[in-house]
Amino acid sequence: MEQKSIGILGFGVEGKSTLRYLIREGFKDIVVMDKSPVTLPEIDKSINISVFSGEHYKDGLLQCFEVIRSAGFYPLDSDLLKFQMNGGVVKSQVEIFFEKVPAEKIIGVTGTLGKGSTVSMIKHILDAANEPSEIGGNFGIPMLDLLANKNQDTTYILELSSFQLMTLGSSPKVGVVLKVSSEHLDWHKTVEEYRDAKANLVRYQKPFDCCVYMQDALPTSEIAENSAAQKFPFGSGENAVAKIEGDSLKIGTVSLHLSECKVRGIYQLENMAAAALATLAIGVDIHVIFEALKTYEALPLRMEFRGEKNGIEFFNDSYATRPDATLAAVQSMKRPFALILGGSEKNADFTELFSELALLEKLKSIAFIGATAERMFKQATEMNVKAKMEIFNSLEEAFNNSLAIGNGGAILLSPACASFGLFKNYKHRGEVFNQLIENF
Repeated sequence: MEQKSIGILGFGVEGKSTLRYLIREGFKDIVVMDKSPVTLPEIDKSINISVFSGEHYKDGLLQCFEVIRSAGFYPLDSDLLKFQMNGGVVKSQVEIFFEKVPAEKIIGVTGTLGKGSTVSMIKHILDAANEPSEIGGNFGIPMLDLLANKNQDTTYILELSSFQLMTLGSSPKVGVVLKVSSEHLDWHKTVEEYRDAKANLVRYQKPFDCCVYMQDALPTSEIAENSAAQKFPFGSGENAVAKIEGDSLKIGTVSLHLSECKVRGIYQLENMAAAALATLAIGVDIHVIFEALKTYEALPLRMEFRGEKNGIEFFNDSYATRPDATLAAVQSMKRPFALILGGSEKNADFTELFSELALLEKLKSIAFIGATAERMFKQATEMNVKAKMEIFNSLEEAFNNSLAIGNGGAILLSPACASFGLFKNYKHRGEVFNQLIENF
């Protein structure tokens, strides 16, 4: 029997977006596959949708000639490879988007840290320059939803994860590579596979394209070497086009000081440098760029300043689910501070973080919570972290203990861990922390 259906592999937020796209494109025979139970939206009765869920959900592949996989589905899955060996076609949302939108209208951003902040900064700058733009991908609107009202004048700013980039065979006009370390090793087989996926963002660039990258991070510099484009490095090195000097950013003869901006944290200068070079590459004036960055406000739960009460400043960095994110946060603290650490166990390596915490004189106390608390407490003790340390059963207990920092101090929630167990997700954790501040 001739195979006529097109398949959707994974039916989360991205998979539902793919269904909307296929319906807009006129497909009438669609197969939806997901291990979890599937609830379909109301659709036109002329469209035939077959659903495969549960343990044998991939049996739906037998009915398909082409499959659009959601980013979280590993592309080298044995069943997917067998499907391709038998003539089946596998695509992803990002691959379809790059087929439909010219590369010169795309700014792609990847990295381990700072992607969300950087794409939102780019959007903020383009808004200030009256340039139409949309954010999509891993942050914002699913990519195929962006195609519903495609405008040839729009610049698309895409946050792209290693999951999305792993099979991409195209690159945008402007590719931005932020600091890359290692992440998602429960999904990627090796660190090398993770970084190689990131490299696809710039691997297919042409000589007149633009590769913006952080020169201070060796993995990022190595990724940039894959690009044939013009290079625009940022960082503290001598040949940086956007140079970070202390608490300021300099491009050409124009400087921007962090004290002029609404965001907190020295590390934000890296995101600002990346956003500035990306928008400079498409013709925005440097003065417009820096004026826009002065008014940019941090995304929620990313080193978010929640105000000062009774002389204590509060910072909500619940989005920091990795040690390197917390490392950046603690390095930006100006006052003596109390730190709340811990969460669910991902077997992360906290060595670098505790090495820094052992040297930070401003750090006065650490309250540990969650499944990682005992392991983190033990390692911090072994690494001679001098701050007062204690384990607590809840965020509320940790918060109340941290209030001892007193007038002139600060409390920082930057867990270095995911939140599962005590909370639904990092957003829930951040909301609880905000409520504790409100109640104080």
